[in-house]
Amino acid sequence: MRSEQQLRTFLRVLESYPEDRPLGKFLPEFFRKNKQMGSNDRRSASRLLYNYYRLGKSFAGKPIEERLFFAEFLCTSVDNPFLQHFRPDLNEKIYLSLDKKIAYLTGENGFKLGDVFPFGHISQGIDQTAFFKSFFVQPDLYIRVHPNKEDIVITAIAETAIPFRQIEKYTLALPNGTNLNNIFPDAEFPTKPYEIQDLSSQQTLKYFKPSRFEHWWDACAASGGKSLLLFSEQPDIKLVVSDIRESVLDNLDERFINAGLRTYQKKVLDLTQNPDFVLHHYEFDGIILDAPCSGSGTWGRTPEMISQFLDHKIQGFQNLQKAITSNVVKYLKPGKPLIYITCSVFKEENEEVVQYLVAEHGFLLESQEIFKGYEHKADTMYAARLIKPSPL
Repeated sequence: MRSEQQLRTFLRVLESYPEDRPLGKFLPEFFRKNKQMGSNDRRSASRLLYNYYRLGKSFAGKPIEERLFFAEFLCTSVDNPFLQHFRPDLNEKIYLSLDKKIAYLTGENGFKLGDVFPFGHISQGIDQTAFFKSFFVQPDLYIRVHPNKEDIVITAIAETAIPFRQIEKYTLALPNGTNLNNIFPDAEFPTKPYEIQDLSSQQTLKYFKPSRFEHWWDACAASGGKSLLLFSEQPDIKLVVSDIRESVLDNLDERFINAGLRTYQKKVLDLTQNPDFVLHHYEFDGIILDAPCSGSGTWGRTPEMISQFLDHKIQGFQNLQKAITSNVVKYLKPGKPLIYITCSVFKEENEEVVQYLVAEHGFLLESQEIFKGYEHKADTMYAARLIKPSPL
């Protein structure tokens, strides 16, 4: 039967998965090597795998099949033929609310919600129960519309049957997996009127507060999302972007040109090392440091990371963040802001690094915030705005 074939395919893919890279990279490779798998088989295998990993480390002692059935039960809210075949007792309760499903598994099967994300290092202000439950809900796809393009974008999406939500003037949410190329084909939209960017990432913009003609540095720029936010707020900014990976800086060019940002400097820098040989004469009016981190606030999109992550890595990330911040802040003008950002929920990577900057470098903490993406089907992030002290 079809459900049994789906289970066999799931087990085969799971056995092949080395758990040393994201599922999103592994699955396309696996499917390319197994071209006999049809589109339905690929979709069902992908769904079952992602749902399976959404259990995190709960039910760790249970057989794989049983964990999968529980995961399908928690992650699905419509009639599920797969569950009906193997566990009709769960499928008959498929329309229950998530809270009632959790209560049922807790009472009947010893489920412990805290085992989903068993890391005791959560930043203050995060509702742990709500955060843990968010892993059973697929995050949305968020886009940031370029200024003055909102009517074009909304009209194009509205002509489809795809539901969407307008969160703010330039922020739209669509179902995860939406193929934007079908809505905005290259032939009609050679220059895309939007950027894919998570809601919480977009909301960090309020911490920047740039002024005209200031010199800013996006120190760990990656694909340039924060730089584009900065540019949208102040188009006359003078910008330096850097990253340790030359390849991502190459990709950044296309995004910048698409958004109309053409005047900037790029530098390949390893900020764990002293960058004086490149930046010795630079002084900045603002620095954005979207620091390398565990990414734990984004694991709703990559739930396999929960199973792969080890507790001791948190300290390693903090050590990395302290080294980078120490090498970055000396290029900031006195009285000017450092915007420290992570997509982590761990206090060691968030408040404790900020406390280090205050204690060791004399920075003044102006404001800090947890962006509670788990309340909005988005990533959870942390941002702080710190001011460099003036010399005595």
